[in-house]
Amino acid sequence: MDKPQGWTSHDVVGRMRRIAGTRKVGHAGTLDPMATGVLVLGINKATRLLTYIVGTSKTYTATIRLGQSTVTDDAEGDVVATAGTSAVPDQDIHDGVAALTGAIQQVPSSVSAIKVNGERAYARVRSGEDVKLAARPVTIHRFDIHSIRRDAAADVIDLDVTVECSSGTYIRALARDLGNALGVGGHLTELRRTKVGPYSLDQARTLEQLAGDLDVLEMSQAARALMPNRELTAAETTEISYGRRIPAGAPAGSPDAATAEHPAAAFAPDGNLVALLADSGNYAKPVLVFAPGNGAPAAAGEA
Repeated sequence: MDKPQGWTSHDVVGRMRRIAGTRKVGHAGTLDPMATGVLVLGINKATRLLTYIVGTSKTYTATIRLGQSTVTDDAEGDVVATAGTSAVPDQDIHDGVAALTGAIQQVPSSVSAIKVNGERAYARVRSGEDVKLAARPVTIHRFDIHSIRRDAAADVIDLDVTVECSSGTYIRALARDLGNALGVGGHLTELRRTKVGPYSLDQARTLEQLAGDLDVLEMSQAARALMPNRELTAAETTEISYGRRIPAGAPAGSPDAATAEHPAAAFAPDGNLVALLADSGNYAKPVLVFAPGNGAPAAAGEA
């Protein structure tokens, strides 16, 4: 779905439970309340696919403001420091972005949902604690600047950017780190997620649209777009439906072999999703088995 601004991901799940008439609704990757855009939901049996969506790459459009630092690294937090930007040349901005592209170590924002000794980091910060999170490896596949807008009166620079990144990346941390590298501070003022794995914004629906018509992506379609596909024979479908192994889909040791972390989606001759399979030696074993003939709809296509 296309998440509205001001809603938490939990808020959206709660509303979807009422729209779909079921308690079994989940999401694949939190969006901050300030952010809008693609939030992938699963309904009923499709929640079992969400694990395999969470780790996929994401794409965002964003606006980064240089010259102001906030306590949350985004526009929701109070400004805690300012610095003039008139002496920052465009080339330094491009160089700073280049340094934050590729495999990097990123320290998440202290006001994040990461747990520290069982408690969310943001809760510890709100209680007055000075939280320091450890750096973690992330990959920035693409960090493109579309425009550099200078506001002489406010002495700030706004950058319109697109970021494609690995799971676990904090775009507001990129804004903070770019500003710090330039010596002027920075924070995120706008964020819109345009893609999660194979699911894009043009497939997404708003809450209002879903309330009028629960238009969802059928689970077999969602799995076809997400994972390597394997077409089963009728005999293989029967074996898998009982949880039995079948011949592997790729030779042992092949880079194309499916694993438990990256399984293949196996489809019956009628096109329905039967199971998720992992190759092990000469055999493929089911990681998850769905009921034969299961064509249950799943909102794994952004709602």
